[in-house]
Amino acid sequence: MELPNPIQWAIPFFIALIILELTLWKLRRRARYETRDMAASLSMGLGNLISGALTGGVIFALQLWVHQYRVFDIGYSWWAFVLAFLVQDLAFYIGHRLSHEHRWFWANHVTHHSSQHYNLSTALRQPWLGLFTGLFVLSLPPVLLGIPPALYAFVGGVNLIYQFWIHTEVIDRMGPLEWVLNTPSHHRVHHAVNPEYLDSNYGGMLIIWDRLFGTFVAEQRAEQPRYGLVKNIRTFNPLKIVSHEYLSIFRDLASARSLSEVKGYLFGPPGWSPDGSRQTSADIKAAWKRWQAGADGIGAGCKIPNDAAQRGA
Repeated sequence: MELPNPIQWAIPFFIALIILELTLWKLRRRARYETRDMAASLSMGLGNLISGALTGGVIFALQLWVHQYRVFDIGYSWWAFVLAFLVQDLAFYIGHRLSHEHRWFWANHVTHHSSQHYNLSTALRQPWLGLFTGLFVLSLPPVLLGIPPALYAFVGGVNLIYQFWIHTEVIDRMGPLEWVLNTPSHHRVHHAVNPEYLDSNYGGMLIIWDRLFGTFVAEQRAEQPRYGLVKNIRTFNPLKIVSHEYLSIFRDLASARSLSEVKGYLFGPPGWSPDGSRQTSADIKAAWKRWQAGADGIGAGCKIPNDAAQRGA
């Protein structure tokens, strides 16, 4: 069965919605845009389309090969679409969480978080080197189970399209939908560098996985999200954006003195260092909790200054 590529159909709508959000920004200041930042995001999106066209066939061919040995013939009935959607969304959650918890995967995903603005153009700031992370292996168990590769690719495309519109500050809370769906409010938290928001809300279309596995954090009106990286790279050059963390990894590997250090630099959490001189997200969150509790000699309830939340600051 042939299924359309939903992302190709969605591109005109992406452009139209960005124009609409830009208009609202001009009229109501409900979103923040910066010309160079938006241009970088659009360039990254174009590069992602090109890299996907060049490497997607490799992944799809591997899925087809694995699918020969499938356990069940699930096919394309209505319930197969529901099953594929749920399985793919869970696989997305797992891959997304791994991309924040392990530096090798983060080196690719960091591209998406590198903007200090949060608007619909940010959704298009996508990495180019996904094939080389190896996370595509998460798609193999579902097709081995019996989900057709074309169906799995289709629901994956639908998932990515859904995630476009949640990259906005224009939309506030969405009532009861917040319990089940990933919403702009939930995803603002995911993109934030505030210590209490770090490494949370990994869901694609659904937020239920975060609620089940303890990674959900609600947006607080008293704590406005600050976007970007905990140590921003301050560049609009797409080549630098896509490569900066890989270059940092190579520099660290050159200084490694043991296999355990090599392993830590590659697969430890972002910010890991042998002597603990750098801060991981866990370190930043722990420091924030001590700060809140007054353990550092500051009254309970005091907020960490913005610069104290910067990794290595």
